[in-house]
Formats: sequence, C-alpha cells, structure tokens
Amino acid sequence: MVSRRGSAPGPDPVALIEIDLYGELMIAATGAAEERLSPDRIDEVLRVVRPRSRRPAPQGDSDG
Repeated sequence: MVSRRGSAPGPDPVALIEIDLYGELMIAATGAAEERLSPDRIDEVLRVVRPRSRRPAPQGDSDG
C-alpha cells in the first residue's frame, strides 16, 4: 500500500490515482498495434481535455 509521509497514516490518494493512470497506459500499450502510443492516444487514454481555443471573429469588409 502507498502511504503518505507526514502526520496522517494511510494511502496517498494522489499516488493511487497515478498508479491507476499508469495501469491504463500499460493496458492501452499492450493492445496497440504500433510500437509506441501517439501523444493523441495517450491523451485519449488519460482522458485529457484541452480547452478550446477561441477563434477570432472573421474579419469582413464592413464600413460599420
């Protein structure tokens, strides 16, 4: 079991999450046809959500 250093004994929740994510990557890598997972596939496995960039409003020829 992973335990925290400090005052409270018990599992370190951050370490447990990291171990779980590592396991997800290992499972994905095992099932992959290619030698390495692409950055996009890694993001997909880890459920990374990237903020959408704001697109500038199209510039028109208005006299407005």
